[in-house]
Amino acid sequence: MFDAPVTLMPTQRSTVLTDGPASLYRFTRLDDVAPAKAPPVLLVPSMINRWYVLDLRTGASVAEALVKAGLDTWCLDWGAPEDHDRYFTWGEAVQRLDRMMRRVRRETGQAKITVLGYCMGATLTSVHAALHPDLYAGFINLLGPIDFSEAGMLGRMTDPRWFDANVVAAAGNVSPEQMQSGFKLLRPTQDLAKAVTQLDKAFDPVFRTASQALEAWAGDNVAFPAAAYTTYINELYQKNWLIQGKHHALGQRVDLKAITCPLLTIAADKDSICPPKAAVALNGAVGSSQTQVLPVPGGHVGAVVGSKAADKLYPALITWMKERTCSSVS
Repeated sequence: MFDAPVTLMPTQRSTVLTDGPASLYRFTRLDDVAPAKAPPVLLVPSMINRWYVLDLRTGASVAEALVKAGLDTWCLDWGAPEDHDRYFTWGEAVQRLDRMMRRVRRETGQAKITVLGYCMGATLTSVHAALHPDLYAGFINLLGPIDFSEAGMLGRMTDPRWFDANVVAAAGNVSPEQMQSGFKLLRPTQDLAKAVTQLDKAFDPVFRTASQALEAWAGDNVAFPAAAYTTYINELYQKNWLIQGKHHALGQRVDLKAITCPLLTIAADKDSICPPKAAVALNGAVGSSQTQVLPVPGGHVGAVVGSKAADKLYPALITWMKERTCSSVS
């Protein structure tokens, strides 16, 4: 019952650009798959989790599924911030995303890109898309909060009456342990439930492989740059300025109505980190005439890498990209 170590990040890739601790990856196309007539797609994960939740293991990988479908697939890896990155701002994160997108455009010769943002990566992408709508062939919000009045327990935990983000970040970057302690409070019995499940399925090799990969990723977290953290909590969670049109980035007001590209929002029915209403609110806030909501089963991570993702989520992503964004190929 001793399994071989599972291979994480199985999809072959090359590094095209480094930007501080961040990297831009391009996944290698498969020779036997015809290229899809669709714009390149850039994956934008959260800043506080390792990027490879989007390429976790064979059969549980957004990147792998897109590459197999012939899509030219890229990924922004935010990297691990150092102590001096405590001054890295939310606006600078938007600028970093912008540089990565422009490099993809330069390398591919395409004027527009489809961007899939996951979790906070989708929130950040919505800001960039509002400031630079001309760069987007399509936007996929994969479990990213937009209306923080619907943030659920995380919203209550960060209520300004008892939570001061400036104090939390005063000593520097917010550590993974600090971030994870908050997420664990959402499901205080999760560790016990996990232990019971692992005991119950101890002789299931498929479950053991999936569990091993997920545990490796879940334990491989990075810090949140202090300056970006305070903006994220103060202006989005506590003041909810993004959906209200009051949020500013790089000296510009972020007007979500400026987003006019096709939009797909994916909401998971058991997501406690981004409850469905927090994500779906984006569809009513944008100026696009082509919006769609895709409900999927599972929680914030399970919906992306769980046993049902390959049957429901991945095919839906591929179909939507090919049907909604092909007219944007230059």
